[in-house]
Amino acid sequence: MSEAGKGGGKGGGSRDLAVRLKNARAHKHSSQQWLQRQLNDPYVAQAKRDGYRSRAAYKLIEIDDRHHLLKPGQRIVDLGAAPGGWSQVAARRVDSINGRGKVVGIDLLDIEPIAGVDFAVMDFNDADAPERLKAMLGGAADGVLSDMAANTTGHKKTDHLRIIGLAELAAEYAREVLSPGGYFLCKLFQGGETAALVTALKRDFAVVRHIKPAASRADSAELYVLATGFRGHAGDGPAGVPAGTGG
Repeated sequence: MSEAGKGGGKGGGSRDLAVRLKNARAHKHSSQQWLQRQLNDPYVAQAKRDGYRSRAAYKLIEIDDRHHLLKPGQRIVDLGAAPGGWSQVAARRVDSINGRGKVVGIDLLDIEPIAGVDFAVMDFNDADAPERLKAMLGGAADGVLSDMAANTTGHKKTDHLRIIGLAELAAEYAREVLSPGGYFLCKLFQGGETAALVTALKRDFAVVRHIKPAASRADSAELYVLATGFRGHAGDGPAGVPAGTGG
């Protein structure tokens, strides 16, 4: 083995060590930034006071207050539900806590129980997932919610493509389980690749909007797409909503 291979002198081993140290310092700095942001975030503090499992709950609250999506008695699916903040909001607003509606949260991870929510550990991409979901709901869904985000790599373009790919899968799943007139709310990140997804949604939904809730951090590229008035599948009959597209 050469001296470089052993890490001695000025060979590759020294460079590798320098890279590792640099990455370690960057990771430590990033962790410190995240912790500092969490400590100073008013929504994190508010979530603790209100009993929500994540600050993300306030994004759904704001969107629903503005667009009146969640109604008592509805059947709702929460994709990628962990840790459960969106499911908590949905359960309160459709009144599944009192048995009026139904909320099913899907994730690859176990989630601590929440009143009014049925959780299922499953991959929503599985071929039998739509039928299993309908069985749990007792019928087709009125709304599909997705606050999922793909694991990040640190490479902006790659991460953007990953989140778009996940959103496209969520949209396809929504088409399988929604009843005519239903809605789909999904997290995206701003970028050129969102256009194809929005175009596809406009074919299947009456109105498609972009939303940036105040609870979404200002320095984040995060936004949400809301598609309402699902036109249904061939043979489903009229969705009871006017055709057209939103802005």
